[in-house]
Amino acid sequence: MGGDSCPVKILHVDPESGWGGGETQVLGLLKYLSLRGHQNHLLCHPEGLLSGEVRGIGVSTFSIRVRNDLDLRPVFSLRRLIRREQYDIVHFHTKRAHALCLWLGRIHPGVRHVVTRRMDYPVKRNWYNRWIYNRQVDGVVAISEKIADLLAEGGVWKEKIRVIHSGIDPTRFQRLGEGKQVSDCPVIGVVAVLEERKGHRFLLEAAQLLKQQGYRIRYQFSGEGREREFLERMVRRLGLQEDVTFMGFVSDVPAFLSGIDLFVLPSLYEGLGVAVIEAMAAGKPVVASCVGGLPELVDNEVTGLTVPPGDPPALARAISHVLSKKGALDCMGVKARERVQQHFTMEQMAKKNEGFYYELLGKNKQK
Repeated sequence: MGGDSCPVKILHVDPESGWGGGETQVLGLLKYLSLRGHQNHLLCHPEGLLSGEVRGIGVSTFSIRVRNDLDLRPVFSLRRLIRREQYDIVHFHTKRAHALCLWLGRIHPGVRHVVTRRMDYPVKRNWYNRWIYNRQVDGVVAISEKIADLLAEGGVWKEKIRVIHSGIDPTRFQRLGEGKQVSDCPVIGVVAVLEERKGHRFLLEAAQLLKQQGYRIRYQFSGEGREREFLERMVRRLGLQEDVTFMGFVSDVPAFLSGIDLFVLPSLYEGLGVAVIEAMAAGKPVVASCVGGLPELVDNEVTGLTVPPGDPPALARAISHVLSKKGALDCMGVKARERVQQHFTMEQMAKKNEGFYYELLGKNKQK
């Protein structure tokens, strides 16, 4: 940071043991804030992947185990930690972490509580949510406009909410697939956990419709999940065995994206859709459901198309439109990459969070 800047002391709370889009965002935020001179501590699951990832960036870690939203055991140690370290900001990054706010109170007058909301499920209008989000929390980060609207509909005060879209490091996806020619058998890719909410079944039904119309298309599904066996049976029932490949967990997502022509995400629910941002950064047009934050990513008819959720015929029509329109894949892909650079980078996400911290603390970024 510059010599006239105001570093702050921040505790980040993420008790999840796995790794997902949220943890990717937390790691990116920690890297940015550390480079800016802020002092960051991370309270996380001792065996979680995030704990190992932050060791190389100078972030001190503390252990926490939270079994569910009603687990009060960590509250007392969390209160002691906040009192001892005198944090300026305590940022709760997951729903399970949000519940801890209910019992914290104000450990010292200067501390500010921030939560990030990532899922586009409705927020119930009840005392629990009103007390957490309006009384115990100073600021609520919504990763999409849709989530901000759901929070407001659930009774969260609008002045508490800031929309800060998730971001990625676009350099990982640069120059992928440059010069790739679309063959007579284009490849459609999906990167998503194999769960019902991701809507893979609707893409399979759309694939059958397209096959009946004479299209030759290959489909590659990246991801694992509880729906795999069901989806594999569905592939056999629809006669798509030669067309659909289940890739399992793919560690090298940029390489996967370099081998496809069109990215499809037929979700029923989606907070924002980091996988879509990554596909766009790789220069791939996107066909996605019009749910959650996806319409905020996909500029309709410019970087791809959005369709109603759970509608295989509409999905098939959108895929057909993009694949059959001369030059559409390349043109939309270029626009998609530009859109990510302009609006959805990790640095932009982190910078907006930093600015929100200063706003809540009543400080300007520069003294």
